[in-house]
Amino acid sequence: MGAETNSKAPDGAVSILANAPNHFLRSLPPANTRMLQPFLKLVNHPNGTSLSKTGQAIERVYFPYSGIVSYTVGFSSGEVVEAGMIGRNSVVGASAPLDDCLFTNDATVQVNTTGTTVGVDKFKQLLAESVAFRHLLARHEEMALAQAQQIAACNAVHDLDQRLSRWLLQARDLLNNDLLPLTQELLAQMLGVHRSSVTLIARRLQQAGLVDYHHGKIRILDVDGLKEVSCECYEALNAHFRRIIGWDPNHH
Repeated sequence: MGAETNSKAPDGAVSILANAPNHFLRSLPPANTRMLQPFLKLVNHPNGTSLSKTGQAIERVYFPYSGIVSYTVGFSSGEVVEAGMIGRNSVVGASAPLDDCLFTNDATVQVNTTGTTVGVDKFKQLLAESVAFRHLLARHEEMALAQAQQIAACNAVHDLDQRLSRWLLQARDLLNNDLLPLTQELLAQMLGVHRSSVTLIARRLQQAGLVDYHHGKIRILDVDGLKEVSCECYEALNAHFRRIIGWDPNHH
Protein backbone atom coordinates (compact mmCIF):
# COMPACT_ATOMS: atom_id res chain seq x y z
CA MET A 1 0.00 0.00 0.00
CA GLY A 2 1.12 3.62 -0.37
CA ALA A 3 3.18 5.65 2.05
CA GLU A 4 1.34 7.31 4.93
CA THR A 5 1.98 10.49 6.91
CA ASN A 6 -0.17 12.10 9.58
CA SER A 7 -2.15 15.14 8.43
CA LYS A 8 -3.06 16.49 11.87
CA ALA A 9 -3.21 20.28 11.90
CA PRO A 10 -1.33 22.21 14.62
CA ASP A 11 -3.40 23.66 17.46
CA GLY A 12 -5.21 26.75 16.25
CA ALA A 13 -4.47 26.06 12.58
CA VAL A 14 -7.21 26.06 9.98
CA SER A 15 -8.17 22.50 9.08
CA ILE A 16 -6.90 21.31 5.70
CA LEU A 17 -10.34 19.82 5.18
CA ALA A 18 -11.86 23.27 4.71
CA ASN A 19 -10.33 23.32 1.22
CA ALA A 20 -9.72 19.61 0.74
CA PRO A 21 -9.45 18.44 -2.87
CA ASN A 22 -11.90 15.67 -1.92
CA HIS A 23 -15.40 17.06 -2.33
CA PHE A 24 -16.96 14.68 0.20
CA LEU A 25 -14.64 15.98 2.92
CA ARG A 26 -15.26 19.53 1.79
CA SER A 27 -19.02 19.01 2.16
CA LEU A 28 -18.76 18.04 5.85
CA PRO A 29 -20.04 20.48 8.50
CA PRO A 30 -17.21 22.26 10.39
CA ALA A 31 -17.86 20.24 13.56
CA ASN A 32 -17.29 17.01 11.64
CA THR A 33 -14.08 18.22 10.03
CA ARG A 34 -12.70 19.05 13.48
CA MET A 35 -13.58 15.53 14.64
CA LEU A 36 -12.06 13.78 11.65
CA GLN A 37 -8.94 15.87 11.04
CA PRO A 38 -6.64 14.44 13.78
CA PHE A 39 -7.10 10.86 12.58
CA LEU A 40 -6.45 11.29 8.86
CA LYS A 41 -3.20 10.11 7.28
CA LEU A 42 -1.89 11.27 3.92
CA VAL A 43 -1.37 8.43 1.44
CA ASN A 44 -0.09 7.93 -2.11
CA HIS A 45 -1.02 4.96 -4.27
CA PRO A 46 0.52 4.12 -7.67
CA ASN A 47 -1.32 2.61 -10.64
CA GLY A 48 -2.47 -0.93 -10.02
CA THR A 49 -2.75 -0.63 -6.23
CA SER A 50 -5.63 -2.66 -4.84
CA LEU A 51 -7.58 -0.73 -2.21
CA SER A 52 -10.08 -3.52 -1.74
CA LYS A 53 -10.96 -7.04 -2.82
CA THR A 54 -14.46 -8.47 -3.12
CA GLY A 55 -15.44 -10.21 0.10
CA GLN A 56 -12.62 -8.59 2.07
CA ALA A 57 -13.37 -6.88 5.37
CA ILE A 58 -13.20 -3.08 5.29
CA GLU A 59 -10.23 -1.95 7.40
CA ARG A 60 -9.67 1.59 6.13
CA VAL A 61 -11.70 4.34 4.52
CA TYR A 62 -10.02 6.34 1.71
CA PHE A 63 -10.70 9.89 0.53
CA PRO A 64 -8.97 10.40 -2.86
CA TYR A 65 -7.57 13.87 -3.55
CA SER A 66 -6.38 13.09 -7.07
CA GLY A 67 -6.24 10.20 -9.52
CA ILE A 68 -8.84 7.59 -10.46
CA VAL A 69 -10.12 4.50 -8.64
CA SER A 70 -12.31 1.95 -10.43
CA TYR A 71 -14.79 -0.41 -8.84
CA THR A 72 -14.79 -3.58 -10.90
CA VAL A 73 -16.63 -6.88 -11.17
CA GLY A 74 -14.63 -9.94 -12.15
CA PHE A 75 -15.89 -13.08 -13.89
CA SER A 76 -14.67 -16.69 -13.87
CA SER A 77 -13.50 -16.19 -17.46
CA GLY A 78 -10.99 -13.65 -16.21
CA GLU A 79 -12.83 -10.69 -17.70
CA VAL A 80 -13.22 -7.56 -15.59
CA VAL A 81 -15.85 -4.83 -16.10
CA GLU A 82 -16.05 -1.48 -14.40
CA ALA A 83 -19.07 -0.87 -12.15
CA GLY A 84 -18.07 2.57 -10.89
CA MET A 85 -15.36 5.20 -11.21
CA ILE A 86 -14.42 7.71 -8.53
CA GLY A 87 -11.72 10.11 -7.43
CA ARG A 88 -11.85 13.45 -5.68
CA ASN A 89 -15.67 13.28 -5.72
CA SER A 90 -16.11 10.25 -3.49
CA VAL A 91 -14.99 7.76 -0.82
CA VAL A 92 -13.67 4.18 -0.86
CA GLY A 93 -15.06 2.05 1.97
CA ALA A 94 -17.95 4.33 2.91
CA SER A 95 -20.12 1.35 3.88
CA ALA A 96 -17.74 0.63 6.77
CA PRO A 97 -20.29 1.61 9.49
CA LEU A 98 -22.33 -1.49 8.72
CA ASP A 99 -21.53 -4.38 11.06
CA ASP A 100 -19.27 -7.01 9.50
CA CYS A 101 -19.41 -5.11 6.22
CA LEU A 102 -17.38 -6.54 3.34
CA PHE A 103 -16.34 -4.95 0.06
CA THR A 104 -18.77 -5.90 -2.69
CA ASN A 105 -16.37 -4.98 -5.51
CA ASP A 106 -12.66 -4.74 -6.17
CA ALA A 107 -11.35 -1.16 -5.97
CA THR A 108 -8.19 -0.59 -8.00
CA VAL A 109 -6.16 2.55 -8.64
CA GLN A 110 -6.13 3.25 -12.39
CA VAL A 111 -4.30 6.60 -12.26
CA ASN A 112 -1.87 7.42 -9.41
CA THR A 113 -3.80 8.72 -6.41
CA THR A 114 -3.06 10.90 -3.43
CA GLY A 115 -5.49 11.35 -0.56
CA THR A 116 -6.18 10.67 3.08
CA THR A 117 -7.28 7.60 4.98
CA VAL A 118 -8.67 6.71 8.40
CA GLY A 119 -8.99 3.36 10.19
CA VAL A 120 -12.47 1.87 10.12
CA ASP A 121 -12.79 1.64 13.93
CA LYS A 122 -12.12 5.34 14.40
CA PHE A 123 -14.39 6.14 11.45
CA LYS A 124 -17.24 4.22 13.09
CA GLN A 125 -16.62 6.00 16.36
CA LEU A 126 -16.82 9.42 14.73
CA LEU A 127 -20.01 8.48 12.91
CA ALA A 128 -21.59 7.33 16.16
CA GLU A 129 -20.96 10.79 17.59
CA SER A 130 -22.53 12.76 14.74
CA VAL A 131 -26.03 12.50 13.29
CA ALA A 132 -25.12 14.92 10.50
CA PHE A 133 -22.11 12.82 9.51
CA ARG A 134 -24.23 9.65 9.42
CA HIS A 135 -26.87 11.39 7.31
CA LEU A 136 -24.33 12.60 4.75
CA LEU A 137 -22.71 9.17 4.52
CA ALA A 138 -26.11 7.49 4.02
CA ARG A 139 -26.84 9.88 1.15
CA HIS A 140 -23.40 9.16 -0.28
CA GLU A 141 -24.19 5.44 -0.34
CA GLU A 142 -27.41 6.22 -2.20
CA MET A 143 -25.30 8.14 -4.71
CA ALA A 144 -22.90 5.23 -5.13
CA LEU A 145 -25.81 2.87 -5.84
CA ALA A 146 -27.27 5.35 -8.31
CA GLN A 147 -23.92 5.52 -10.12
CA ALA A 148 -23.68 1.73 -10.38
CA GLN A 149 -27.22 1.54 -11.74
CA GLN A 150 -26.57 4.33 -14.25
CA ILE A 151 -23.41 2.66 -15.55
CA ALA A 152 -25.14 -0.73 -15.81
CA ALA A 153 -27.93 0.87 -17.85
CA CYS A 154 -25.38 2.73 -19.98
CA ASN A 155 -23.47 -0.46 -20.76
CA ALA A 156 -26.70 -2.20 -21.76
CA VAL A 157 -28.22 0.51 -23.94
CA HIS A 158 -25.65 2.90 -25.38
CA ASP A 159 -23.18 2.47 -28.22
CA LEU A 160 -19.46 2.15 -27.56
CA ASP A 161 -18.65 5.58 -28.97
CA GLN A 162 -21.09 7.13 -26.48
CA ARG A 163 -19.77 5.06 -23.58
CA LEU A 164 -16.11 5.77 -24.38
CA SER A 165 -16.82 9.49 -24.65
CA ARG A 166 -18.65 9.41 -21.32
CA TRP A 167 -15.72 7.60 -19.69
CA LEU A 168 -13.16 10.08 -21.04
CA LEU A 169 -15.22 13.04 -19.82
CA GLN A 170 -15.54 11.47 -16.36
CA ALA A 171 -11.79 10.86 -16.24
CA ARG A 172 -11.13 14.47 -17.28
CA ASP A 173 -13.36 15.73 -14.48
CA LEU A 174 -11.68 13.58 -11.84
CA LEU A 175 -8.16 14.48 -12.97
CA ASN A 176 -9.04 18.11 -13.73
CA ASN A 177 -6.85 17.80 -16.79
CA ASP A 178 -7.34 17.39 -20.55
CA LEU A 179 -4.34 15.03 -20.73
CA LEU A 180 -5.32 11.55 -19.58
CA PRO A 181 -2.60 8.91 -18.91
CA LEU A 182 -4.79 6.05 -20.14
CA THR A 183 -3.94 3.15 -22.42
CA GLN A 184 -6.39 1.62 -24.86
CA GLU A 185 -5.95 -1.68 -23.01
CA LEU A 186 -7.25 -0.10 -19.82
CA LEU A 187 -10.18 1.55 -21.59
CA ALA A 188 -11.14 -1.73 -23.25
CA GLN A 189 -11.01 -3.57 -19.94
CA MET A 190 -13.09 -0.99 -18.09
CA LEU A 191 -15.72 -0.90 -20.84
CA GLY A 192 -15.79 -4.69 -21.21
CA VAL A 193 -14.89 -4.76 -24.93
CA HIS A 194 -12.00 -5.85 -27.14
CA ARG A 195 -9.10 -3.45 -27.57
CA SER A 196 -9.66 -3.43 -31.34
CA SER A 197 -13.10 -1.93 -30.75
CA VAL A 198 -11.67 0.85 -28.60
CA THR A 199 -8.94 1.49 -31.20
CA LEU A 200 -11.58 1.91 -33.90
CA ILE A 201 -13.69 4.35 -31.87
CA ALA A 202 -10.64 6.27 -30.64
CA ARG A 203 -9.51 6.68 -34.26
CA ARG A 204 -12.93 8.09 -35.18
CA LEU A 205 -12.81 10.56 -32.29
CA GLN A 206 -9.31 11.58 -33.33
CA GLN A 207 -10.31 12.05 -36.97
CA ALA A 208 -13.20 14.24 -35.78
CA GLY A 209 -10.71 16.45 -33.93
CA LEU A 210 -12.13 15.60 -30.50
CA VAL A 211 -9.11 13.80 -29.03
CA ASP A 212 -5.48 13.06 -29.77
CA TYR A 213 -3.95 9.71 -28.85
CA HIS A 214 -0.19 9.26 -28.60
CA HIS A 215 2.08 6.89 -26.64
CA GLY A 216 -0.49 5.72 -24.09
CA LYS A 217 -1.94 9.16 -23.43
CA ILE A 218 -5.20 10.70 -24.61
CA ARG A 219 -5.59 14.45 -24.86
CA ILE A 220 -9.10 15.84 -25.07
CA LEU A 221 -9.10 18.61 -27.67
CA ASP A 222 -12.81 19.49 -27.85
CA VAL A 223 -14.78 19.01 -24.62
CA ASP A 224 -18.07 20.29 -26.00
CA GLY A 225 -17.72 18.11 -29.08
CA LEU A 226 -17.05 15.06 -26.93
CA LYS A 227 -20.14 15.86 -24.86
CA GLU A 228 -22.20 15.82 -28.04
CA VAL A 229 -20.97 12.31 -28.82
CA SER A 230 -21.40 11.12 -25.22
CA CYS A 231 -24.69 9.76 -23.95
CA GLU A 232 -26.93 11.43 -21.35
CA CYS A 233 -25.30 9.30 -18.64
CA TYR A 234 -22.38 11.72 -18.27
CA GLU A 235 -24.64 14.54 -17.13
CA ALA A 236 -26.79 12.15 -15.08
CA LEU A 237 -23.77 10.84 -13.16
CA ASN A 238 -22.55 14.36 -12.40
CA ALA A 239 -26.04 15.30 -11.25
CA HIS A 240 -26.03 12.47 -8.67
CA PHE A 241 -22.80 13.77 -7.11
CA ARG A 242 -23.84 17.41 -7.37
CA ARG A 243 -27.09 16.72 -5.53
CA ILE A 244 -25.39 15.00 -2.59
CA ILE A 245 -22.09 16.83 -2.10
CA GLY A 246 -22.30 19.84 -4.40
CA TRP A 247 -19.85 18.27 -6.85
CA ASP A 248 -18.45 20.75 -9.36
CA PRO A 249 -15.80 19.25 -11.69
CA ASN A 250 -14.43 22.73 -12.38
CA HIS A 251 -13.77 23.40 -8.68
CA HIS A 252 -10.19 22.33 -7.83
